[in-house]
Amino acid sequence: MGRITASCVEKILDSVRIEEVIGDFVQLKKSGSSFRGLSPFSQEKTPSFYVVPSKQIFKDFSSGKGGSAVTFLMEHEQLTYPDALRWLAKKFNIEIEEEASSEEADEARNQRESLLSVNAFAAKQFSSWMWEDPMGRSIGLAYFRERGFTEETIRRFELGYHLEGRSVFFDTAVAAGYQAEFLVGTGLSIAREDGSHVDRFWGRAMFPIHSLGGRIVGFGGRVLKSDAKTAKYLNSPESEIYHKSRVLYGLFQAKQSIARADRCYLVEGYTDVISLSQAGVHNVVSSSGTALTLEQIRLIKRLTENVTLLYDGDAAGVRASFRGIDLLLEEGMLVRAVPLPAGEDPDSLAQSMDTEALQAFLQAQEVDFMQFKSDTLWVEAGEDPIRRADMVKDIVGSIAKIPNAILREVYLRDSATRLGMDERSLFAELDRLRASDVRASERNRDRQRNEAPQLVVVPPPIVDQRPPAVEEELMRLLLLHAHERISMPIEGEEPLQDAAGAIILDDLAADEMTFEFGPYAQLHRAMQEAWQQEERLLSGEFFSRHPEPAIASVVAELLTERYALADWKRKNIFIQDRSEGLSKHVEECLLRFKELRLSGMIKQVTNQLGNAQEESDRATLLQEFTSLQEVRNRLHKKLNRVL
Repeated sequence: MGRITASCVEKILDSVRIEEVIGDFVQLKKSGSSFRGLSPFSQEKTPSFYVVPSKQIFKDFSSGKGGSAVTFLMEHEQLTYPDALRWLAKKFNIEIEEEASSEEADEARNQRESLLSVNAFAAKQFSSWMWEDPMGRSIGLAYFRERGFTEETIRRFELGYHLEGRSVFFDTAVAAGYQAEFLVGTGLSIAREDGSHVDRFWGRAMFPIHSLGGRIVGFGGRVLKSDAKTAKYLNSPESEIYHKSRVLYGLFQAKQSIARADRCYLVEGYTDVISLSQAGVHNVVSSSGTALTLEQIRLIKRLTENVTLLYDGDAAGVRASFRGIDLLLEEGMLVRAVPLPAGEDPDSLAQSMDTEALQAFLQAQEVDFMQFKSDTLWVEAGEDPIRRADMVKDIVGSIAKIPNAILREVYLRDSATRLGMDERSLFAELDRLRASDVRASERNRDRQRNEAPQLVVVPPPIVDQRPPAVEEELMRLLLLHAHERISMPIEGEEPLQDAAGAIILDDLAADEMTFEFGPYAQLHRAMQEAWQQEERLLSGEFFSRHPEPAIASVVAELLTERYALADWKRKNIFIQDRSEGLSKHVEECLLRFKELRLSGMIKQVTNQLGNAQEESDRATLLQEFTSLQEVRNRLHKKLNRVL
């Protein structure tokens, strides 16, 4: 694989619409000239994730990450810089132009990419066997058609068939150039003690499992022989690229529909997802038959807070699912349920109705989850007072998980009315449960603190943690206004007319001053070098595309306005925009920057004076101290004039 040419990189970056890229992974809502959403990198409940289309950047204030669309893909999908560019090129239909790559570059392809490559090959092979091989058509394709799936649906979900033969896929893949270690690493093949290999999924209908970004991370396989003495469904084992608790089947195909509908339907199996999607309900995913995990819930929450569960009426299954639903409530999700008629499951229901009838049914039958749970448990409890008491505790336990205090109270009052109980009893139980949860959390924190190894941590200097405010503002000016023309006053001369970036860089160079904060110092060096050697001013747009995520993140933070002023002009209140006073602002920032540096130099000389032993050294240092004080006093006068 060659190296992407510089001109092609520019073409890709110029074609990208960052809101479209990030919108594939995060539910974004318009907020002024930017977009906001919940962070995909942290567990926040209040949106602090910003996308700014005009600057083609994102900034996540909860995790500190930020940068371009490329940076986002590198952080979110764990892609390398070249692979993120290739992802974008594919999305925006741009042909990749490559230069001859070195042997070292080819060898640098990591194991993760090799495993993903094997899975991509496998999906194509399973599809090819099903459509083109006589056995695949008569068994695999016939099965999917019997389920009522159309060709469009089969191809959309990339369904396939694994031919019978204990090593047929392994032999095919090795012949195609894929290494045995990666075939075993994905779980597609199993290594035996005698050195031979056997395929895990032979003779099964294949369901590829995609990541949120669309890469195939694993497979589900369904046995098609009725007399087979093996599990009906088999999934890929845990691997470097596949973690069952972190993926939801169908989420890649459903993510845009979920965001548009602001609702996610949650079902149990692969065919439930496929049938509902084919019937027009595209915003549906499956937990693949396992209890919901926190990671899966947070995947959904990036797109919507509204979740509707479809229950097929199996009492044992419904009861078991309630434990996982508490996690949804705890994460602040708004949960509803659709109980299905006896003998029906989502798959059969979708097959029996057209799109309009199915959507009407789902809307009509949808009930609040707490109502559904209390009705279900009430029927189970019957007339047994002990079971009824346990049922009430169970319901209050679920309500206690809800973080929104108002919603908790509404649910509790509603439950008291439905159950015919005194509200005070339920509130007392709620207080007891929440207090118990707090104590348990405190004990858990204490235990973790006691069990953790006692390490002596030396904190880094404050300058490396957070830059001084004046450094931050001066760097923001360089990134945002480098090319804007300003007028800078000069004592005894005509004002200097030039680009803001040129004036700032020349002024700092003349006084041999640099930034102390590490990332800013790196940015300043790059700017100074480009200006002195090429007379080229590098702006924020250039650095937001930086291949190093750490630099891109710092730049994105400086370019992102987290809060916007309201439109006060409609009330005849006029606020001066900072750009209107840019010349004065640049002058003030430069003076304050120099004042900060001078203060540091004066402090350093003061320390040296206290340690000086020789009188001659003291005299020299005292003279330097006096000179620095005079310069700082002149700066103070200028600052007072500017203000």
